[in-house]
Amino acid sequence: MKQYLRVLIQCFLSLSTFVVTQTSAAWGDKAEPAVSDFNRDTLVIRVEPDSTFQVIDNFGASDAWTCQYVGCWDDKVKNKIADLLFSMGKNASGDPKGIGLSAWRFNIGAGSGQQGEKSGIMDVWRRAETFLQENGMYDFNGAAGQTWFLRAAKRRGVSEFIGFCNSAPYMMTKNGLTFSTGGQTNLAPGQYGAFSDYLIKVVDGIKKKAGVDLDYISPVNEPQWDWSDSSQEGSPYSNKEIAALAKVLDARLTKAGLKTKISLAEAGQLNYLYEGAGKPQRGRQLQSFFSGNDSTSLLGLAHVDHCITAHSYFTTSPFGEAIRQRQKLADSLKVLQSHSGLKDLRYWMSEYCILGDNFGEINGAHRDLGMAPALYVAKAIHMDLTYAEASAWQWWLGISAYDYKDGLIYVDKTQPTGKFYESKMLWALGNYSRFVRPGFIRINSEVSGRAVTDSSILVSSFKDRASAKLALVIVNLGNTPRVISVGNDRHLRIRNKYVTSVNYNLKRFKIKRGRDIQLPSRSVITLTGVYR
Repeated sequence: MKQYLRVLIQCFLSLSTFVVTQTSAAWGDKAEPAVSDFNRDTLVIRVEPDSTFQVIDNFGASDAWTCQYVGCWDDKVKNKIADLLFSMGKNASGDPKGIGLSAWRFNIGAGSGQQGEKSGIMDVWRRAETFLQENGMYDFNGAAGQTWFLRAAKRRGVSEFIGFCNSAPYMMTKNGLTFSTGGQTNLAPGQYGAFSDYLIKVVDGIKKKAGVDLDYISPVNEPQWDWSDSSQEGSPYSNKEIAALAKVLDARLTKAGLKTKISLAEAGQLNYLYEGAGKPQRGRQLQSFFSGNDSTSLLGLAHVDHCITAHSYFTTSPFGEAIRQRQKLADSLKVLQSHSGLKDLRYWMSEYCILGDNFGEINGAHRDLGMAPALYVAKAIHMDLTYAEASAWQWWLGISAYDYKDGLIYVDKTQPTGKFYESKMLWALGNYSRFVRPGFIRINSEVSGRAVTDSSILVSSFKDRASAKLALVIVNLGNTPRVISVGNDRHLRIRNKYVTSVNYNLKRFKIKRGRDIQLPSRSVITLTGVYR
């Protein structure tokens, strides 16, 4: 009987502990929940702050195409959306108000918005305004919604702004439209000067109107695609055409006395940077622009940034092949750094959302605000940072009105008054963007322990070069909670855990010194602390 009572009491105490722990977490208790006795197979993460890789420039997203509408909504609603995207502030519970993006991409429209149905782009939400009028004058009162988001981003601390183009203004194109005909470049060589002057006017006009400096101009976008289907603004370019345009733009920027850099080349897939991939005139862009061995070389141009940009579309699955491609890119970059003497040559992943069927792993069609796409995105970020050694990672649509997995925040086309929906993709990106700030450097970290370490646990680590701050981002892709210990180094101190999971959006928990740390199943976790 005594034995029975003893077991009964132990069961009651265990149940009480479980209830208290779960209730405290639900009520916002900031203490790290107790580690369950049944799961002590601990993973050990060892951080090596002296083993360093790439410096992080930024994490960002773009304003295409929805901000032109949302930026004209009610102030209260659009400020809430801006807080979610840009804020580094905290709410009353001490949790992040937003994901603290450090870069914002401004869509420099080509005028399909003014053309209306004559543009051939039937989806109104995919048309874009130009500041250039048909009479040759400029109206910087246009694109008011996008301009509002520029100001909102700057007020909340965004540090870098990129102006990107899908097409030159329709007044300058060969066919008078903002998409191409027959897969041919839609900008004639005789218009390179006019297009360059237009971009310089835009830089100056945005500075005066919004008080924002465009740090970069990206004049071409996904030049490998034909852009002849009228779904949106766009134009293909060969490497020779890109180089010729860049040289004209560089000279005009110098003449104008601007510091704005030229960003190239927004490759439609990252492998176009290092191989032809069936499009020899539009591939091998790293070698074409930065090797110095080709007529397309841009070495020595003052305004061409020593950074190559590409998009991770269609290269994120399967896992092994995705890693191989990123390692190939990183290796190609290092070869050029050595041969060209460009020690500052780096790579930006400048656009991504989930497209295609990804070898059956996840389909890009249809909205999903939950954890499945968030985990896939976190895995893509991890691969781009750790294998491709990307210095920046930028999402496609900051706000989407579509039934795709392409938005951090969603709105309905039928809701002009301001209803919006947060996605878990927003908060999973926030596990990186909020804590891995510009100037942080990626450092080595190794996972070991009694538990089997496999691709279900992904770890990347970063330190601030200007302070002792550390950030570790851990992705648990598995359906099982895990337990971790972060090294045994007395100089390392983990203070907070931020969890994005089915139940939480960057929820903060304090970490007690010496405690093991729980990783919920199917979650993205950021650990913050210091190393002294």
